[in-house]
Amino acid sequence: MSLRPVGTVALIGLGLIASSIAWSAKRAGQTRITGYDISPEVRETARRIGLCDQVCDTPADAVAEADLVILCVPVGAMGRVAEAVCPYLKPGAILSDVGSVKGSVIEAVTPFVPAGVDFIPAHPLAGTEHSGPEAGFAGLFDNRWCLIVPTQGTRPESTAALRAFWESLGANVDEMDAQHHDLVLAVTSHTPHLIAYTMVGVADDLRRVTDSEVIKYSAAGFRDFTRIAASDPTMWRDVFLSNKEATLEILGRFTEELFALQRAIRQGDGEHLHAYFTRTRAIRRGIIEAGQDTDAPDFGRGGAARK
Repeated sequence: MSLRPVGTVALIGLGLIASSIAWSAKRAGQTRITGYDISPEVRETARRIGLCDQVCDTPADAVAEADLVILCVPVGAMGRVAEAVCPYLKPGAILSDVGSVKGSVIEAVTPFVPAGVDFIPAHPLAGTEHSGPEAGFAGLFDNRWCLIVPTQGTRPESTAALRAFWESLGANVDEMDAQHHDLVLAVTSHTPHLIAYTMVGVADDLRRVTDSEVIKYSAAGFRDFTRIAASDPTMWRDVFLSNKEATLEILGRFTEELFALQRAIRQGDGEHLHAYFTRTRAIRRGIIEAGQDTDAPDFGRGGAARK
């Protein structure tokens, strides 16, 4: 099987992920990148920073000659954007996305995909709490995972081409079916974000702790909750509404675990708490051993600042 190269890449939506794709692709020697965003201000910013070879004023112009089109918009907007883009895709093109929910995206986009175009959803497991075209950087995907979810009828050579593209950006690539993807992400991303939002909201509501104390005395745990809770609200609203079944399942399991810990604390069951924390500590060590984080202490975050 010959691997066909990706010639022109079109990015629809020019936020953090799209801008990081653009910088990473340029680092990898990608020949041509076009882009479009619904916001005139974002398009102007993208032009000013030289994000793409051409920033277009219509989605049709951005995708007309593209071999790979990546939808980089909130999952709730995928269907609407696909409807606007798909009539202008050339035969043989690959259509993909970067949404963190796959089942609802496939359902929303598939009806608009024309014959001769392969729709291959994808999800890079990378990001920061920042947004916008100026937030992206070339190393965002280095040693991070990108999950590819080929749809029915996808040509193997197209899947191979998309895999090679993401690998050229520094990502590790794996394939997964949509239902399993959404359950995995409910565990590793969606529910933790919801918990972070909740914890920050509790601190805001707890009037016995003043705003100045919350800010001044933020230790690592709460500080990291606030970093997660600073993520784009539109994106996360759409994620929870689009992946409600898996998220609710994991939330139910989380609630059961929380009640068990609550009971252990009330009853003074130190043995249960120690065993539980030992097991969860081992999971953290596994993440470090997999190269997905570092165990280097950085309590002040002085050396961890990223663009």
